[in-house]
Amino acid sequence: MMDPFPETFHGTQKIILPTSYCAPIEYFALISQHSTNEIYIEQKETYPKQTWRNRCTILTSQGLLNLSLPVKKPQGNRTITEKVEIINESMWYLKHWRAITSAYNASPYFLYYQDELEMFFNGNHINLLNFNTLLTKHFLNLLNINTKLHQTKDYCVSDQTVDYRMAVSPKKVPIFQDFPVYTQVFAPAKAFEPNLSILDLLFNLGPEAGDYLKKVK
Repeated sequence: MMDPFPETFHGTQKIILPTSYCAPIEYFALISQHSTNEIYIEQKETYPKQTWRNRCTILTSQGLLNLSLPVKKPQGNRTITEKVEIINESMWYLKHWRAITSAYNASPYFLYYQDELEMFFNGNHINLLNFNTLLTKHFLNLLNINTKLHQTKDYCVSDQTVDYRMAVSPKKVPIFQDFPVYTQVFAPAKAFEPNLSILDLLFNLGPEAGDYLKKVK
């Protein structure tokens, strides 16, 4: 990977990421490898469609599966991210946890993390940003990444920030190009799938997941 952080950005410059639901591995690799920087989560943008903000990808026996969290925008297409709400009436949380369990119950560390992750899939969260932030912070704790997440106070474009708001996206190639192979649940029957949800990495590598993020290039 070409270094996305010019020399002047190393140290304590601001890095802006989108909010993300069970974010892909590249998301946490960015945080891990630049944990000395100030990490900001965008909340003042106009909420975009079809992004990692409300979806993730896991690996099942049938192949890749996109899990989309249903949301509503109180102000229509002008709704900013911090105002987006989760539609819990659909009971998405039961469907998602059922799919996650089916995909990973044979993984080495599913039972190890099961109870503490299942508690997030209870339908008690209404605000998407708050839910994603709680979940992301929990993942950071499991990965032993001691980084404080800030939230933007307004929407801006600045030469003093490294902006990943639209770069970390299912519509674009990953920022990193080298994801070391690790053993996934359905190997060797299925080929290695890189940059899946952080769930895949945690359930398969457990305590070694944090070290893996430092090797992504």
